[in-house]
Amino acid sequence: MSSSKERLIEQIHASPQKIVLTVSGGGSRAIAELLAAPGASRTVLEAIVPYCRQAMAGWLGGGAGQGCCSHTARAMAMVAFRRACKYNEDETEHPSAGVACTAALTTDRPKRGPHRAHVAMQTVQQTVTWSVELKKGRRSRVEEEQLVARLLINAVAEACGVDNHLELPLLEGEHVDKSSATAPKPWQDLLLKRVESVCCGGSGKPTGAIFPGAFNPLHVGHRRMTEIAEEVLGVPVAMELSIENVDKPPLDYFEIEQRLEQFDPNQAVWLTRTATFEEKSRLFPEATFIVGVDTLRRIAQMQYYGNDPAACTAALDRIVSRRCRFLVFGRDLGAGFVRLGDLDLPEPLRSICREVPAEQFREDVSSTEIRRSPM
Repeated sequence: MSSSKERLIEQIHASPQKIVLTVSGGGSRAIAELLAAPGASRTVLEAIVPYCRQAMAGWLGGGAGQGCCSHTARAMAMVAFRRACKYNEDETEHPSAGVACTAALTTDRPKRGPHRAHVAMQTVQQTVTWSVELKKGRRSRVEEEQLVARLLINAVAEACGVDNHLELPLLEGEHVDKSSATAPKPWQDLLLKRVESVCCGGSGKPTGAIFPGAFNPLHVGHRRMTEIAEEVLGVPVAMELSIENVDKPPLDYFEIEQRLEQFDPNQAVWLTRTATFEEKSRLFPEATFIVGVDTLRRIAQMQYYGNDPAACTAALDRIVSRRCRFLVFGRDLGAGFVRLGDLDLPEPLRSICREVPAEQFREDVSSTEIRRSPM
């Protein structure tokens, strides 16, 4: 190990920061170098290498991410951050951070795409990414791994508040792209579970109509549903974006910024931590939730209640007891247009649903399909 790297790692371990590291496809050398130095236990809470697709799906709590890209690196870092917060009992004095790397490097078989690495850091204040594309065929696997490890150690140093960094042996034409998103204090409190909701835009007061969604992206169907709901219910509709998800990592600050930027500044948008409708009903009692039939169908699916029918029934009963209702919009789910009457729903849930007729609304547009469409 070079003397400059030794000094930087000494500075890292001298800081009060606690981190969880996770790498896939490259960067594992950084873990070994950080752990080989004295004092590593003061810094590293855990280091995980989810290498195969199934392991990555397990790490992210659902899908295996979007391959080697900055989005996957950010998701990995968010999981690492949440684990660091869990392990770090003295969060106020010794803050937590998650640092992640996903890389596609030289291997023993031809690789179609570019050789690249994406490193991400998640703290309570910031989401930061570093991305680099390496020139193919110009380095051995060991040389590429050494470069990525240095990039990852630099990210750890930044997470620990250390100003120094290692020089990267970049070739002509190679460069590291760095991006960051800094959160306002209310978002930080939301991520740390100190508050349950934050209102962005509008009056800041809950209305009688809430439109929950991922809005990834916001599209014409969402806008038309909002207009119709306001006509039918006679009250303004507030949007609700949960940073928590049943089977995905929490949204990072890049994701929150990008999704909020889609809305008019006067539109009330509630950022919450309510991943389920039972939780939403507690936060917004007596509200009418605007939903599509696909969302309504999932509310009664056993998989979201640990495959426990009693837990599902209890959750639905709580939604009913809080006097919540659902305004339901039909959708084409791939095998034709599906209406409320086509769903097999428990009676307690069906009894609090009101349908918008297909004659009044039909927009066969999907956020998933929009994301899949080439730009």
